[in-house]
Amino acid sequence: MAQAFLRHVRRFPWVTNVTLYGCLFAGGDLVHQRFSRRDGMDWNQTRNVAVVAFSFHGNFNFFWMRFLERRFPGNSAGMVMKKLFLDQAAAAPLATSVFYTGVSFLEGKEDIMEDWREKFLNTYKTGLMFWPFMQFLNFTLVPLYIRTAFTGCCAFVWATFLCFSRQTGDGTAAAALAWMFPPEDETADCEREVKEAAAPEPREHLETLAQSARIGNETQKRGIKQLELQL
Repeated sequence: MAQAFLRHVRRFPWVTNVTLYGCLFAGGDLVHQRFSRRDGMDWNQTRNVAVVAFSFHGNFNFFWMRFLERRFPGNSAGMVMKKLFLDQAAAAPLATSVFYTGVSFLEGKEDIMEDWREKFLNTYKTGLMFWPFMQFLNFTLVPLYIRTAFTGCCAFVWATFLCFSRQTGDGTAAAALAWMFPPEDETADCEREVKEAAAPEPREHLETLAQSARIGNETQKRGIKQLELQL
């Protein structure tokens, strides 16, 4: 099965790589929403992320990988370091900027640069702790024809972080870790709030019991009167 997949990638490299990248990137938003414990899925948000992923990120990465390989061929230490430097200095800032501005544009925000101004720098710094290691593996071990698909697998994790940062985070890894692994006190508070919201208020509960008792007494009195009349 793996061999058949690789043959398909060699035969249709652009379609396969871009499709895998786009699907994995959009999947990151689904994971983000699942971890956010929302009442329901916001499919419009996932659609916007998918549009940006398919229209720009997947296509850009596909041709960017080929440009780097033509400009710096091979996987020697010098060539790999040049690819890494250019990738993080040029491609990473561009991809992050397009994500923030593109999704904001699709959502119809008046100021599509707002999220970019507030979170770009922190997001870029966080990316420097993740992408150089992933791309090092990509440039040294992964064949060119499947590098975009490999990047998509890494982008699945990265997209989850990006979607969180855009919705509630600030672009830092610390905020993402606190979201994924909340302190026990916060977890207990959340569970207590849910239980309190589900349970009736004490006063309301007592009033409900009193009303039920009054209804029961009135029913009992009517039954006694009916029996007296029959007798």
